Amino acid sequence: MAKVSITLQNTDEARSIVDAILADNPAAEVSRMPALTKIDCEGRLSVRRESVEAQLGRRYDLQELQLSLISLAGNVEEDDDSFTLAWAPAAQPANA
Repeated sequence: MAKVSITLQNTDEARSIVDAILADNPAAEVSRMPALTKIDCEGRLSVRRESVEAQLGRRYDLQELQLSLISLAGNVEEDDDSFTLAWAPAAQPANA
């Protein structure tokens, strides 16, 4: 299975988002650098609005994630409560 990733700026708000992501995705691997934090996870990674709100101590619209986002790898599934990265399963051959 391939890894998905999300990379965020190192701001006060983004550090709280990173903490929420790591709490919800125990298999995630984090790489902290001076200007950014990259999180890799095998197969799937979710950002849950409820977890981010708990870390920030305020209401949070997941579209605010775009303000801290540097890059991501994976297909995005998004609704009001979660932002999920995952790679789609490989297409099956027509004769399979």
